[in-house]
Amino acid sequence: MTSVAPELISPLVSTQWLADHLGAENLAVLDATVLVASGPHGGYLSGHEQYILTGHIPGAQFADLLEDFSDATSALRFTKPGQAQFETAAGALGVDNETTVVVYDSAAGQWASRLWWLFRSWGYDRVAVLDGGLVKWNAEARETDIGHSEPTVVTFHGVERPELWVDKAYVERVVSGQENASLVCGVPPKEFTGEAGSRPRAGHIPGSLSVPAGRLVDRDSNAYLGHEELREKFSPVLDGGRIVSYCAAGIAAASDALALTLLGERNVAIYDGSLNEWAADPASALTIEA
Repeated sequence: MTSVAPELISPLVSTQWLADHLGAENLAVLDATVLVASGPHGGYLSGHEQYILTGHIPGAQFADLLEDFSDATSALRFTKPGQAQFETAAGALGVDNETTVVVYDSAAGQWASRLWWLFRSWGYDRVAVLDGGLVKWNAEARETDIGHSEPTVVTFHGVERPELWVDKAYVERVVSGQENASLVCGVPPKEFTGEAGSRPRAGHIPGSLSVPAGRLVDRDSNAYLGHEELREKFSPVLDGGRIVSYCAAGIAAASDALALTLLGERNVAIYDGSLNEWAADPASALTIEA
C-alpha cells in the first residue's frame, strides 16, 4: 500500500503544521540556509556546518544552494541549475515526485523561498516554505537534532516551466516599454537608492518598485506579514499584469515572488541574473535616488 504524503494548501506552512507532521511518510524537510560572510568583502558560506553543529529540525536534510542547487559553471553566483543537475540534487535528498517538501532557513526566508521557486520552476508544486523558519522554530523551544541525517536516494523527474524566469533581454524590453510588465526589487532600501552596495555600479533598474525582502517578515516572529500588510507593500503592481521580481542574485527576489503568490498573483517571474548581471553592463541604465 502506497503511503500518502501530507497535503499542502498554501505555499507556507506553520511551525505547528510541521511539528504535527514530522516523521510522516513521504515528507521531506530541507534546510536551505546560506550564511552571509562578515567583513568588508562579504561573500557567502554554506550553512552545512551550522546545520551539523548548531542543530536542525529533526529529520531535515541539508540542501546546498551554493553548489548542488546552483549552476557552478555560470559566472553569476546562484544561477539556476539545469534540469539534470536539479533532478540529481533533489533525488539525493530523498525527494521524488510523490514527496511533500517543506523548506526552511535560519534567515528571513529568502533562501527557503529560492529553493521553493526552483522546485516550482521544474514543475513541482508539492512544496512549501516553513513560515518563520528555524528562527521561529527555536523561539518556540521545539526539538532540534545535531549531526548528519542520511537520506535515501530516489529519483525525481522535473518538467520545465520557462515562464517562471526572464532574462536580461526581456527586462530591457520592459524598461523600453516593449514588454508590459512591472518590476519589483527585493534588495535593502539603501541598495535600491544607490546609497550602499558592493556592485561597481549602484542603483536599481528604472521603473522598479522597492519591496525589500527583509521587510516582508515580522521582526518579532520572523513569520511573513499578514495578507493586508503584504498587499499594501505590493499594491502599485497588483493590476493583473506580469510581475518580474529581481534583487542582487535572484535570492531575495524569490521571497518577493513567494509573497506575491500568497496574494494570489500567478503571472510572476524572476530575473535570475538580477543586478549582478544588469549592473555589470555599462550600457544598462540604473536609477539612483540618493
